[in-house]
Amino acid sequence: MSAQTPFERIGGREVVEAIVEAFYDAVAEDAPLRALYPDDLTPSREKLTLFFEQWLGGEARYSERYGHPRLRRRHFPFVIAEHHAQLWLTHMRAALESQQVPQDEFDAMWGRLETLAHHMVNAHEDVPRDPLPEDAWLT
Repeated sequence: MSAQTPFERIGGREVVEAIVEAFYDAVAEDAPLRALYPDDLTPSREKLTLFFEQWLGGEARYSERYGHPRLRRRHFPFVIAEHHAQLWLTHMRAALESQQVPQDEFDAMWGRLETLAHHMVNAHEDVPRDPLPEDAWLT
């Protein structure tokens, strides 16, 4: 019998989808953070769902559709300051808590999420700001 992945331990796709929905519901109401996102949050919701599924050890549907995540590069078009990372983390924490992610899984995820959020900060960097095409495949 193989060990379960974090994806399976938190409840699989259903829980990941619920986390992402709760997160984006909060983003939609947070003007400073909402300003970083496109008018239609549907593609963002889909991408985060696919990414989280893969990141937590589920199917690699994100990479199958978009190539390597390369999240920092994908976020270069957006000017992300430290306060944006903090807002993102606030809403993500609430979304995880809303789905009652088990504490040991929460703790394991949280450290990685904090690192990831701060890694996206690019406000004072000279990075390419041109948006990537919708069908961009990064390797």
